[in-house]
Amino acid sequence: MKKENIQDKLELIIGKWWFLLLFVLMQFFVPPYASRGFDWSEVGWITAEVLSNALVYDYPTVYPIFKIAPIVLVLSIVWVGSRASRVFSIYVGTNYVLFAFLQSIAVTGKYGLGIITLNLAMFTIVASFWFWEANIQKNDFTPQKQPSWKYWVIPAAFLAFWYPCSISGVSAVRNFNPVKLLTNEAGLTFCMMTPVYLSIVTLYHPRVNVATLRVTALVGAIIGVYNVILNFFLAPSLWWNGVLHMPLLTISIYGLILSFRKTDEILDLPIDR
Repeated sequence: MKKENIQDKLELIIGKWWFLLLFVLMQFFVPPYASRGFDWSEVGWITAEVLSNALVYDYPTVYPIFKIAPIVLVLSIVWVGSRASRVFSIYVGTNYVLFAFLQSIAVTGKYGLGIITLNLAMFTIVASFWFWEANIQKNDFTPQKQPSWKYWVIPAAFLAFWYPCSISGVSAVRNFNPVKLLTNEAGLTFCMMTPVYLSIVTLYHPRVNVATLRVTALVGAIIGVYNVILNFFLAPSLWWNGVLHMPLLTISIYGLILSFRKTDEILDLPIDR
């Protein structure tokens, strides 16, 4: 089957109501795993334990690599356009694989090996769509005329990427140390990098891979809702962490809406460089 035919089928499938329903149902029927066993009433605690002790925190020496690399890739898109598309998509897909394993798995004192199976599955699905995009290259990063209001995603994504926050126990405090821009763990976290990737795709919409945009935005919106509930309601002392997760929620919802707009209604013309 030709790549274009596969892409058409993907876009058809992800536009079905049952596809969206499948992701909703996954939230209730994909339980976490713990090697020491657990009661269903402890599902929330397992998730919290895994997120707090995730493998990602064991590799601080590589944090700068995953902050510098996306900066270089974004600048490459700005300067060489679609010639950077495939490398960008491969990096993003690889990043989501790392999110899936480094953020969803932990060895905890209470539960032993813990796995947030739901996140592992969703992040892996997102990764597969980005690898598919690297193969078919539907994202066209040729400069386009865009209304100025569409650039609201840039400061929001930058805030998420910077992640000016320090967490101690169940409290989050503002930390605008510019060094954190290149040294914290944000480059290896789903919640902070998804706004960056979605913001780039939305700025080049509609000449983008709609299937990849929609799946990424859908999972981002789901995780964003979880973080709003956690940081503002269940643990309000983490409210600043909640603020820094708002780009994930808002840009994901925005991207999801864009993914359902008909491209023939919003033709954007390329501009000369």
